[in-house]
Amino acid sequence: MPEVELTLEWPDGGRSRLYSPSTVILEHLAPGQTMTVAELRTKGTLALRQASERVRARYGFACTRADEEERRLLEQAAAFASEELVSVQAA
Repeated sequence: MPEVELTLEWPDGGRSRLYSPSTVILEHLAPGQTMTVAELRTKGTLALRQASERVRARYGFACTRADEEERRLLEQAAAFASEELVSVQAA
């Protein structure tokens, strides 16, 4: 299963990596896209859960790393106001 890493540029200029075990994340978060922190929380959570389920369908167990990425994403997003902008970039 192809893995994907994206770079997120946060409103304060900081950057972080976002890992997905599946390319399904690209259906929700595309390099070059800018969105609000609220949109990132919603789309990122959905994408990582779908990616984890794809791993479950293929290997019989969910991807715990995707679960951890979701937790980390939400933790990072909590530092910013919902309407602030985040940029999605290729890793």
